[in-house]
Amino acid sequence: MSPTTETTVGIGGAAESTDMVLNIGPQHPSTHGVLRLRLVLDGERIMHAEPVIGYMHRGAEKLFEARDYRQIIMLANRHDWLSAFSNELGVVLAVERMLGMEVPERAVWMRTLLAELNRVLNHLMFLGSYPLELGGITPVFYAFREREELQNVMEEISGGRMHYMFNRVGGLKEDLPAGWTSRAREVIADVRSRMDVFDDLVLGNEIFRGRTRDVGVLTPQTVHAYGVSGPIARASGVDFDLRRDEPYLAYGELQDTLRVVTREEGDCLARFECLLGQAHNSLDLADACLDRLAELPPGPVNQRLPKVLKAPEGHTYAWTENPLGINGYYLVSKGEKTPYRLKLRSASYNNIQALVELLPGTLVADMVAILGSLFFVVGDIDK
Repeated sequence: MSPTTETTVGIGGAAESTDMVLNIGPQHPSTHGVLRLRLVLDGERIMHAEPVIGYMHRGAEKLFEARDYRQIIMLANRHDWLSAFSNELGVVLAVERMLGMEVPERAVWMRTLLAELNRVLNHLMFLGSYPLELGGITPVFYAFREREELQNVMEEISGGRMHYMFNRVGGLKEDLPAGWTSRAREVIADVRSRMDVFDDLVLGNEIFRGRTRDVGVLTPQTVHAYGVSGPIARASGVDFDLRRDEPYLAYGELQDTLRVVTREEGDCLARFECLLGQAHNSLDLADACLDRLAELPPGPVNQRLPKVLKAPEGHTYAWTENPLGINGYYLVSKGEKTPYRLKLRSASYNNIQALVELLPGTLVADMVAILGSLFFVVGDIDK
């Protein structure tokens, strides 16, 4: 009988030493943006992660160069569609600084009030959507209920639900409608009375805590290395907030009310807690602004501008504490009616880069928990 040779065909042990490349995304734009993650896996463990961006790039910075100083506000409020008012604000602050323009006091307090309401709107979206990404659908219904109430008062003053276009160089479009402040007070009180839903329903949920505690720990060193800012940085113990450390608008007079929420753990749970604590404090700041507005006499809310607005030749840099972190606006003017250059430094762009450090070594099952806890908007990355 001739000898027989046996050959085993299969993956067997070879799979243990073979890396697998997995693409997460890109997804459809209606899923809050188009981000692609290129993961290299060893079994279920992530060995390397690369965020691939640019799928939504719209060239806003180049378009700034072909629009005048009134028109660029429209372009600027869209990159982070959850923070439109705050986006507008940074642009007009940069232009006003170039012009050496003083804004009426009433407009300063109104801007501060609306910026804080916009911050709550932004945070409520993530407070509801993050538990949804981990399998809990109920919180998103509560979050949208509160958002609807706040959206109604924002829509009443501006006519817009997402892109308000209420800021103007020199102030605001117009004064608040009659009776608006009392309606805003009622809404703020209603939202505050129900915010404990997130404390009890989400933070009190043992499954949520099990999925987020000690997961995706971001060190202060990584925060500084990648320029991470906002509640994500403060959750890692980096205690920096422009509203307190370099006050703009009326924040210098709100230091007794302003509370910068920080944590030391740097994990997904800490990031959620910082976001929730900041939403609570923004409601308090909005109330303080309403109190101050009630004391101010009637007056203008904007400056009269020439028909053709030209900024003097030069350059300036303005930065603001946007809901998702620090936004910077580097404006260069050649003395024309359009910017020579307007460079945006958006918070989400820097924050998402930290995934390169956060994901390696973690399990695929924890990837969604880590990704969702960075609270980003893809349009804010791609601009």
